[in-house]
Amino acid sequence: MKKILIADDEPHVTMVLKQFLERSDYQVTTVLNGQQALAQIAREMPDLLITDVQMPKMNGIDLCEVINRSFPELQKLIIVMTSRTDGDIRTWVKPYDHIELMEKPLSMRRLTSRLNDFFAQQSE
Repeated sequence: MKKILIADDEPHVTMVLKQFLERSDYQVTTVLNGQQALAQIAREMPDLLITDVQMPKMNGIDLCEVINRSFPELQKLIIVMTSRTDGDIRTWVKPYDHIELMEKPLSMRRLTSRLNDFFAQQSE
């Protein structure tokens, strides 16, 4: 079973995503910020990370920067959820092939399609 870590400080968002992904046979762990995400990654490496941009203590951008330096094995795909689609966020993500922006509210159809494509590529 593939493991997905969700980092978002909005409990209703994590609950909906967790329930949806568990129905699709993923093992899902949720945390409320980037610091908790790093601690969870150190305990158990997920197959994929879904993170929000704006969170307290450590935001999603800082989280991705630490992962890029400290956890290269997680540089397969990171989905960054954002309500900001301005040039700054797109400029930041541009050099990273493994980071994908998805606008909030997430399209569950698009998320499912992306996860299916990603995990199919991993098993080839």
